[in-house]
Amino acid sequence: MCNSFCSIVPAIFRARLLLCVFGLTGIAVTPLTATAHHAFAAEFDRNQPIEITGKVSKVEWMNPHARIYVDVTDANGETVNWNLEMGSPNGLMRRGWRRDSLKPGDAITITGWRARNNPLVGNIDEVIMPDGSKIFADTSANN
Repeated sequence: MCNSFCSIVPAIFRARLLLCVFGLTGIAVTPLTATAHHAFAAEFDRNQPIEITGKVSKVEWMNPHARIYVDVTDANGETVNWNLEMGSPNGLMRRGWRRDSLKPGDAITITGWRARNNPLVGNIDEVIMPDGSKIFADTSANN
């Protein structure tokens, strides 16, 4: 009786040990991925809404956030380049965006919120396209 029982016990122990190791590894890695992304309020200020009009200088279509860079003429007549964050490319595609929705040189108007620590960085709520249509930017402000 001991021979068959004794051979089963190590196999059960090994299976439980492997399950615990994988489980603990998953628990240990989860905080790293959870903290890799920021909360809207940590970077942007809802009390500082923006509306800017300018020409697209560059579009970055990559995770975790797509970005639009827009050349805007400020109050002094100087051209400044805004760095504006949108949602993820996947979320944007669900809202009607395509990689070629905006091209450098397109004149657009953006509404959103200014960053807390950089006056030329913002989070986009919506983009008014050259044809006058509006597309929401899948902002993290609504989460």
